[in-house]
Amino acid sequence: MTSTQPPPPGPPSGPPSGPPTRPPGQDAHGHGHSHSHGPAAPVSRHLRKVIAAVLIPFATAVVVGLAVLWPGGTPAHERTGVGFDRQTQSATVTEVEKVSCKDVNASQTPPNGDTSTAEGRTAQQRADGTCEKATIKVTSGKDKGRTFTEIVQPDSPRKLHQGQGVVVAYEPKAPKNLQYSVTDVNRKVPMALLAGIFALAVVVVGRMRGLMALIALAVSFLILTFFILPAILQGSNPLVVAVVGASAIMLIALYMCHGLTARTSVAVIGTLISLLLIGLLGSVFIGWAALTGNTDDNTGLIHGLYPSIDMSGLLLAGVIIGSLGVLDDVTVTQTSAVWELHQANPTMGWRGLYRAGIRIGRDHIASVVNTLVLAYAGAALPLLLLFSVAQSSVGTVANSELVAEEIVRTLVGSIGLVASVPVTTALAALVVSADRSGSLAGAAPTTAGGRPGRGGGRGRRRKR
Repeated sequence: MTSTQPPPPGPPSGPPSGPPTRPPGQDAHGHGHSHSHGPAAPVSRHLRKVIAAVLIPFATAVVVGLAVLWPGGTPAHERTGVGFDRQTQSATVTEVEKVSCKDVNASQTPPNGDTSTAEGRTAQQRADGTCEKATIKVTSGKDKGRTFTEIVQPDSPRKLHQGQGVVVAYEPKAPKNLQYSVTDVNRKVPMALLAGIFALAVVVVGRMRGLMALIALAVSFLILTFFILPAILQGSNPLVVAVVGASAIMLIALYMCHGLTARTSVAVIGTLISLLLIGLLGSVFIGWAALTGNTDDNTGLIHGLYPSIDMSGLLLAGVIIGSLGVLDDVTVTQTSAVWELHQANPTMGWRGLYRAGIRIGRDHIASVVNTLVLAYAGAALPLLLLFSVAQSSVGTVANSELVAEEIVRTLVGSIGLVASVPVTTALAALVVSADRSGSLAGAAPTTAGGRPGRGGGRGRRRKR
């Protein structure tokens, strides 16, 4: 670039002899609107139109999909009283006393007197042990104020104490003295406190952007709760519902958190391409591996209540939604990296921008893939322990549907994440390098050494 010195204030005395240092319409101080320490220059109107031509039809299709698939609410069904499908109420432990298991008929005689097995040893411990007799008072529902007793075995993992809040299940068809039973501990207070600490930390560190991220998170949960889940239960195709719902979450979250800018739009396009790849790979390999998606008590209960739900499609929907959160992080980071590289050196072509951006992306790929694998391994840790106890071979473990499902979920999501790095980096590099007017607007005056220098005054911030 030809070295120039910032002209003195006032209108120019004649046309410039070298490359233009400012585009028409720039203020008369002779420096760009963006410095090396400020935001990247805005892209041209032409590129904005190109981006809009891609995203507006996509956003319109998402809105139409939401309108067509929007459910009227969760379909009603008769409660089975099994698992989560039970009526529950809040209650409080009012008294706990130690009693002999024999006195409350809670002891069990070891089968055939054999205590060499795990079942026999457990029965012997219960026969000789001390149980807890807890008095529970119901604090919600039509039976508010009613009390019942609960016997806690000595080997029970959950212990009760006086004043503790609990959740109780209600079975109206059972005998009156057996209608209520403790199913879990009431954790609302610690969970709410932890959520408050999280929200405070996000707002204190992220300020306005952190607040917008929390609002986007709330909107994501609303879409998940009021659209995705009821629509799947209603019988709509889980894959179509997941694509529409995930796309809506992506558009709302990215634009709310990062602003309605060309930079965000490039990240949205990169995320969309990666989601399509994940959906395609997931559909192929879930079908090829014959994964049913019905692998535990919870999925079995769902299939029993709603036989029309495609459980393998539900598995694929989970893969897409689960990958979206990490995809957003990768695509936004890569787009921002390319924009900042362009701002630091506006003369760099798209190949140089791509090469520099992909070097950043390689570090991102390594950390993200490791994060995904460890997250899934941590979630499946109890299952892996069972296979370890059974001394099963690696091939046997990987071939079981429970583990194969997690392997396919991890690998498909990871492939999409890896692909999002070069795709998004290439898109961002092409957009900023092809925008000649944007590059000129973002170029700062250079010094005699050819390095970007600061102008004579503070540039006004403009939207990217």
